[in-house]
Amino acid sequence: MPSLIDIRRRIRSVRNTQQITKAMKMVSTARLRRAQERVVAARPYARILREMVANVAAAVAAAGTAGGTEAPDDQPLHPLLAARPEQRVLLLFFTADRGLAGAFNSNLIKAAQRFLVENAARTVELELIGRKARDFFRKRPVRVAGEQIGLGNKALYEDIAPVIDKVIDRYRKQEIDAVYLLYNEFKSVLSQKLTVVRILPIELPAVAAEREYIYEQPPEELLRLLLPRYVGIAVHHALLESTAAEHAARMTAMDAATTNAGELIEKLTLYMNRVRQASITREIIEVVSGAAALD
Repeated sequence: MPSLIDIRRRIRSVRNTQQITKAMKMVSTARLRRAQERVVAARPYARILREMVANVAAAVAAAGTAGGTEAPDDQPLHPLLAARPEQRVLLLFFTADRGLAGAFNSNLIKAAQRFLVENAARTVELELIGRKARDFFRKRPVRVAGEQIGLGNKALYEDIAPVIDKVIDRYRKQEIDAVYLLYNEFKSVLSQKLTVVRILPIELPAVAAEREYIYEQPPEELLRLLLPRYVGIAVHHALLESTAAEHAARMTAMDAATTNAGELIEKLTLYMNRVRQASITREIIEVVSGAAALD
């Protein structure tokens, strides 16, 4: 049976841990609020950009048909629209830089391993975004195209722009045939959705409504400028979603840890009281037994 000193020491240790987890929960709550605001603000922009790309692409196709200059089947409107047999695949893999977020990182790593198994017949390269992804795949036999750490701190477009430019440039040069994103999509504080989506080659969204637009610039030039931006917004949006989902997962995990620590403190306190009561009872019995022996 442990002594009272040992039990008190353990209670003090658990209480200190509880203070740490409570502080981490408060920090994650504040960061989640900012990250959630960024995600919500970015969603309308991404939606409008999809509609704009669809309308401009439709205008380019209509102009090409009307003018008798429609591109052949093997020559798409833009290099980023060129679909090729997917022999060389690039996976942009988003994880957190830190742990203590429940199953957030482990679920992502399992999904990445599943993606590698499902595409074993292809050449798959990984662009690792996040310290946990880098640490896990560092000593494993996988092709790593690049490593990015610290992008989720502010989740700015300027921070991830070099990765976007590199991906687009490699696809233009036909070094890769397809690009996928793997990340956790933020649904709510208690829910994150594992998402695997292909961003290259670009699949043009359907036109929502038949409208006639007047373009100041030629539609071909607009499409040439919009498609790289379309890819960049998709990657940046994945970073925003992953950052918000990370803070939500950490806040939930720290809240559960704080609650569990409180329950453990109650159990240890009750156990300590029982041990102390048993010790007092034993001492009383010893005193009474000694007095009886003297009589």
